[in-house]
Amino acid sequence: MSQLETSTVQQPRLPFWQVWNVSLGFLGVQFGFSLQNANASRILSDLGADLHSLSLFWIVAPLMGLIVQPIVGSASDRTWSRFGRRNPFILFGAIAAALGMAFMPNAGIVVAIVAPIIFGGVMLALMDAAFNVTMQPFRALVSDMVPSEQRTLGYSVQSLLINIGAIFGSMLPFILTNVIGLENTSRAGEVAPSVIWAFYIGATVLLGSVLWTVMRTKEYPPEQYNAYKGIDTQKQQQERKGSLLQRLIGFFRLMLNMPRTMRQLALVQFFSWFALFIMWVYTTPAITQHVWGVEAKWFDSAYLDSIGEIPAHIAAAKGAAGDWVGIIFAAYSLFAAIFSIALARLAQVIGRKLIYALSLALGGLGYISFLLFQGGEPTQVNLLITEVSVPSGALGLLLPMVGVGIAWAAILAMPYAILSDALPADKTGVYMGIFNFTIAAPQIISALLAGLILKSVFDNQAIYIIVLAGVSMLLGAFSVFFVRESAEAEPELETGTVF
Repeated sequence: MSQLETSTVQQPRLPFWQVWNVSLGFLGVQFGFSLQNANASRILSDLGADLHSLSLFWIVAPLMGLIVQPIVGSASDRTWSRFGRRNPFILFGAIAAALGMAFMPNAGIVVAIVAPIIFGGVMLALMDAAFNVTMQPFRALVSDMVPSEQRTLGYSVQSLLINIGAIFGSMLPFILTNVIGLENTSRAGEVAPSVIWAFYIGATVLLGSVLWTVMRTKEYPPEQYNAYKGIDTQKQQQERKGSLLQRLIGFFRLMLNMPRTMRQLALVQFFSWFALFIMWVYTTPAITQHVWGVEAKWFDSAYLDSIGEIPAHIAAAKGAAGDWVGIIFAAYSLFAAIFSIALARLAQVIGRKLIYALSLALGGLGYISFLLFQGGEPTQVNLLITEVSVPSGALGLLLPMVGVGIAWAAILAMPYAILSDALPADKTGVYMGIFNFTIAAPQIISALLAGLILKSVFDNQAIYIIVLAGVSMLLGAFSVFFVRESAEAEPELETGTVF
């Protein structure tokens, strides 16, 4: 066996702008994902979904992640083509996501063929599956291309770009309404024009940024990659010859014998993503009720069917609240982007675990403080691009977004920076896919429980489910202290063969 196959060659450090190029496509992915997060509940409500059933529609997202990411991770680990290792999956996923974004807000046009709410749910599933196909290889691409000493920088840059995309994606419907002049109200069974055009623009940005990364990032060929990572080429080739059954057995053994660090991070991930899921699903009804004063009955499809047309003032309030959700989501993404710039340095100074725990604690306090901002007198707000009048309570919600943004930046970067040093290089993709279980599972549990809790415990007063999210995030902060960091990957399984 040659030296190339048995020894590790020092992987070169990347210039800053190449680290930037590796992650730039994630800007577009998050642009589209943020449009979905800020507007999916609004779209589904417009198409006829009940308030307590919203989380059941949203369960599609984590289910797609649970299914798609481990498969894509394993497949990309074993893919060596002239187009790259991760790049083909990233590009294919982006194309499929863009198609879903173009079709979902147009569910009303297929009413003669299928109920709009069903079509909207199917398109949501397509988008989520495609986002997962794209996201998972992006995580592994940073680990592949960036040497260990630059990992925290790499994931911090990725966090920064994610949040830049999220800022503009979240704000876009508001901009289209208040700057361009598109209508932000909708009729029963239809979606507001501002939201439809926002999704068209999001699909375009998604494809453009992903193409930039794919065209500007030349992945290492197998021999060079294996030399950098110290992978035994012959052993790797033998593993790939295993049968499907052997690969499945190997995959489940990898799950059972995952690195200790991954198991410990799973508890932190559970509380963090349980909270995030609640925020994405219920922020719109929460502030529509708590700040704009719209009663819970206006989110009940049976009640809406019984009265026919929605009163103009209720439609206007729901539209304004939906737009403002885009603004506060953009705000937490802005704060996350700013914090991402300092995150790598802070992690070096005070340690990754401490900065991670403090960030989650600030996020939890941010959610709980939603209670403090209710109604208020109309206040004129200058957003530089336009002025808008909102209740003073809505303006106050920008303060909790500081803590939420800091938590979000840490969630995007720190678990992966901590985990990547504990993974074997030849199985990074599949382990990153398995790690997605720790993101998907809490969201599925949240989807199954949150609507029930909202209806039976909180009487459909959505503000209290946001407070519950804050408590969950605080528990996540406490759980960080049980994580033990490791600079070395644990020994590989003897089988070594993975699905």
